[in-house]
Amino acid sequence: MAKMYYDDDADLKLLKGKTIGIIGYGSQGHAQAQNLRDSGLTVIVSEMPGTKNYELAKSHGFKPMTAAELTKKADIIQILVPDEYQGELYEKEIKPNLTAGKAIMFSHGFNIHFKHIIPNKDIDVFMIAPKGPGHLVRSEYEKGGGVPCLIAVFQDASGKTKEIALAYGKGVGGTRGGIIETTFEEETETDLFGEQVVLCGGASELVKKGFETLIEAGYQPEIAYFECLHELKLIVDLFYQGGIDYMRYSVSNTAEYGDLTRGKRIVNDKTKEEMKKILTEIQDGTFAKEWINECKTGKKNFKRMEEEEKNHPIEVVGRKLRKMMKWIDAKEV
Repeated sequence: MAKMYYDDDADLKLLKGKTIGIIGYGSQGHAQAQNLRDSGLTVIVSEMPGTKNYELAKSHGFKPMTAAELTKKADIIQILVPDEYQGELYEKEIKPNLTAGKAIMFSHGFNIHFKHIIPNKDIDVFMIAPKGPGHLVRSEYEKGGGVPCLIAVFQDASGKTKEIALAYGKGVGGTRGGIIETTFEEETETDLFGEQVVLCGGASELVKKGFETLIEAGYQPEIAYFECLHELKLIVDLFYQGGIDYMRYSVSNTAEYGDLTRGKRIVNDKTKEEMKKILTEIQDGTFAKEWINECKTGKKNFKRMEEEEKNHPIEVVGRKLRKMMKWIDAKEV
């Protein structure tokens, strides 16, 4: 069983007198910065002038600065810009301004694990990764609760890195929900696997293939949309509340029997073999190399595939149907 930490295991006093710098005022950045500040800690932020996030940071009472300026002033530097930009940012603005005794930290281990960032030996390197989006990290904190987090230590130059990490986790509200111990390797590889195989890649392809099967058989696209995409939220909410068992308890007996007898025909041993191949590509760095190369060449394939997917029939009919659902806060890109 993984080691768990709660409020009594962390001491905010370890961060008193220290300056915490948040680079990137996006989803996680805005939440972590505000939660830390509300926990009585000194927080500064970095964001690019002219961006919405820059203005958002200003509206929240921060004075955004460059990453280089922040690194000079901060004792702990949390890097929350997208994965594909972290390596270059680190080399150009962070590394030249890092001095012994400082710490860098992350909420995802991609760049450390795949060695796109190789830190000097005289700094601490750790991770606090909330297991929820930034808006939830913020709203739960404001209610007096907290989103569970992961903690990992990559480099312990000070001898106190884990204690500092736990204090940071407490500052963002993580110890209220529980902090689970892991490693940079485990967090990175399982996170990429979940995204590719289940949460994003697997789920979106399953939804599309089900939709295509129904409309190719002559059923109305609107009906196929409801059955294969819209109602998925109902099932995921049941998963979220009580796992697979609670979902099966909550649906009809007919639905449960169909689940138990047909599900394995769709996601089967052949599917699992492909999952294993994808996991290997993650573990050996193939995916990381492919993604960074895609970014270095202007994301041409990424943009092409993204555009193609936006025009898939399920997206076309979905945009029309969501306009009819006044109870949904519809989001269109």
